[in-house]
Amino acid sequence: MPIYHRQGTIPHKRHTQFEKPDGGLYQEQVFGTIGFDGMSSLLYHIHRPTQVKSVGPPLDVRPRVAVEHNLTMRKLKGFELAPAEDYLQSRVPLLLNRDVTIGLAAPQRSLTGYFYKNADADELLFVHRGSGRLRTLLGTLPFVYGDYLVIPRGMIYQIEFDTPDNRLFYLESHTPLYTPKRYRNHFGQLLEHAPMSERDYKLPHYLETHDEAGDFLIKIKKQGMLHELVYAYHPFDVVGWDGYNYPWGFSIHDFEPITGRIHQPPPVHQTFQTDAFVVCSFCPRLYDYHPKAIPAPYNHSNIDSDEVLYYVDGDFMSRNDVAPGHITLHPGGIPHGPHPGAYERSIGKTETHELAVMVDTFRPLMLTEAALALDDGRYFASWLE
Repeated sequence: MPIYHRQGTIPHKRHTQFEKPDGGLYQEQVFGTIGFDGMSSLLYHIHRPTQVKSVGPPLDVRPRVAVEHNLTMRKLKGFELAPAEDYLQSRVPLLLNRDVTIGLAAPQRSLTGYFYKNADADELLFVHRGSGRLRTLLGTLPFVYGDYLVIPRGMIYQIEFDTPDNRLFYLESHTPLYTPKRYRNHFGQLLEHAPMSERDYKLPHYLETHDEAGDFLIKIKKQGMLHELVYAYHPFDVVGWDGYNYPWGFSIHDFEPITGRIHQPPPVHQTFQTDAFVVCSFCPRLYDYHPKAIPAPYNHSNIDSDEVLYYVDGDFMSRNDVAPGHITLHPGGIPHGPHPGAYERSIGKTETHELAVMVDTFRPLMLTEAALALDDGRYFASWLE
């Protein structure tokens, strides 16, 4: 859950006159969620943020579903996804339901020729390769390998990469992304036993304020269509803002694993929650220390959720033949567990250096045509002795 943050210059009282030095008034905007009930920020623009010069025809960017009803365990070789120059064209949806879209991106070029806004969903970007800066109308967030970037819906942004070699694992969520509720007190502060703290948050700084007239192209995604709008003024014309609704980051390397004498279930790795799915971080950690402990996970039944694992780095102790960039899908309705030999192989081990991101959805996932192109076609049989 983001904390109160502010940047730039704001008036003493909200919803009052905020005069420009040379006369006139700054334009106040409430940037909020869930009507007026969710998190919000107050923004102060040099120009009215409503000045649209033209609207182009929409482009249909809805994913092409290839498998609607899936009960097959699959392994997708993510690094086989071909890079693309344009940031939006590089984003390839692989798995989806009505709550979330899960995909990969390998952009070679920074998003600088236009601005982007997702009006449908909050976005969660995980940086597997690359570094750069997320530039938004509320400030800039530098990012590096291992960073999660949370971008609230409706946020106008550009993204700059330092090199052409970039790999992102991304989610588009139709419900807001929060930190796990069980780790927050009734004020929203993270508790002492939480695997992260507010000190770990990466908050936006370096507020850019542009007072420029012209033709500024903003591509806005709404209801699966990409609309091109031309604005009369640079969208980064905010002189100040404050509140709780803004982009922020968190490094997977700052997640502090919770361990025990015996194997701990996946919820201890939870990093984000929504009403429709959770996101977990599997990080380097000490193994279970009971003298008879079996560090590898026990077989378990996915009855209520589909499990997606994105392998980042290290040796994932419960799997055979997985590599960085692979995605495994374990659908709800059938049990899954450690691969043959992994259960026994883990005994006596004292630590793991695995790094992975897990997404558990509460509704079944469909597969796109792009996902099938990355599917190895054999993973479902990899538990045979």
